[in-house]
Amino acid sequence: MSVLIVTNTPDDWPAQIENVQVVAANDYLTDTKFSELRGVKVFNLCRSYKYQTIGYYVSLLAEARGHKPLPSVTAVQDLKTHAIVRLASSDLEKLIEKSLAPIKSDKFELSIYFGRNMAQRYDRLCTQLFNQFQTPLLRASFARDKNGWQLKAINAISTNDVPDPHWDFVLEAAQHHFAGRGGSFKKRARARFDMAILHNPDDADKPSNEKALAKFIKAAEAQGIHAEMITRDDYGSIGEFDALFIRETTQVNHHTYRFSRRAAGEGLVVIDDPQSIVRCTNKVFLAEILARHKVATPKTLVVQAETADQIAPQLGFPCVLKEPDSAFSRGVVKVKNEAELGAKLKEFFEHSDLIIAQEFLPTTFDWRIGIIDRQPIYAAKYFMATGHWQIIQQKEGKTRYGKSETIPIELAPRKAVQVALKAANLIGDGLYGVDVKESNGNFSVIEVNDNPNLDAGYEDAILKDELYRRIISVFLRRIEQRKAGLS
Repeated sequence: MSVLIVTNTPDDWPAQIENVQVVAANDYLTDTKFSELRGVKVFNLCRSYKYQTIGYYVSLLAEARGHKPLPSVTAVQDLKTHAIVRLASSDLEKLIEKSLAPIKSDKFELSIYFGRNMAQRYDRLCTQLFNQFQTPLLRASFARDKNGWQLKAINAISTNDVPDPHWDFVLEAAQHHFAGRGGSFKKRARARFDMAILHNPDDADKPSNEKALAKFIKAAEAQGIHAEMITRDDYGSIGEFDALFIRETTQVNHHTYRFSRRAAGEGLVVIDDPQSIVRCTNKVFLAEILARHKVATPKTLVVQAETADQIAPQLGFPCVLKEPDSAFSRGVVKVKNEAELGAKLKEFFEHSDLIIAQEFLPTTFDWRIGIIDRQPIYAAKYFMATGHWQIIQQKEGKTRYGKSETIPIELAPRKAVQVALKAANLIGDGLYGVDVKESNGNFSVIEVNDNPNLDAGYEDAILKDELYRRIISVFLRRIEQRKAGLS
């Protein structure tokens, strides 16, 4: 990918960097040789990004040309949005406190040049803020109050705002960044397309084990896609890929959702897409949409504190209570009587104004139907953990799983597959794992999971490497369609 630095005038950038071309903004906007370039990253260092200024149009037209602008128009808007600045402050609270702890005054400004600062002790904080706001030259303003340090504002600065003594460092930081995404990645192999696989190596409940991740990378390579493992620290590099595959447990108020939103906004093919994350991670939404479309489920109530007295007479005991954003069996409990119900309701309503109450259907296993692109690809039986009523038992910080058994999708009960497809199609066309209970010959959807488990030795027990090939082939087809302007 070639690199352009675009400035109001070439004199605004005082040095030449190997393999980097400095271009005047007017030339970039009007000269057809630039509009016809492909595979270009544009570092927009114009003096202003305000609406309808020349700097604004550089980023806007770069996006229209299929170039990768830094900052993007979205990043410019993020800098102006107080809610996003507050979110960044909250998300980085511990890092901000640690980084700024030695400072004696109650106000502090931090200059961020291509994700770095002249003082090395601020490097990690600079990297995180650069990843969040993706602008070459930034200045962050912090203030300390009774609750500690807070990020109050973060603004793009122009080359004219860089003090003369800082320029040697700015050039060094720029060279380091241009050398290959801040030097944090190996040089890419030659491939048609590039995919990022987001994972958390420290996650105790990984949706894919290491062997499965390696198989995804191999399957991608076989289809002309270079796949790289990334972590939450690589937020700033998303725009350099053609696709994002999230293999980390997703939540809405979480970096996984921000990765998904950003990737979708930059035109990448994304699984899990933001809509699927929002819909699947909230059980209130699932209960409502499944009921509306008459998908078979256990009898379900969405209750508030004022209507919780309906649970016992309508569902009886035992019954199941679920927090809306529960996952991996956390926030899901079975209550056996009025006393347990009252205690758990009090606890759950401290976290959410709405909770789910559901009829208890005792089974020895749940069906899991794996679906991608509106097609079933695997079926598995997830058995309950020994001596427990769920497939996962969380107890005293330890996790126990029941055994699993994968079978050919064509041998799974037809009604289980049909009801799973009907439920998943209400969410979207991504990758889902639909949990279905079989009771007295009836099949009921328990939930639709985005980001389902795909572990080597388990879900791939029947299809083997073909499972990974099929999933990657969906990415490949969608990337090709987007490149051809068909989606």
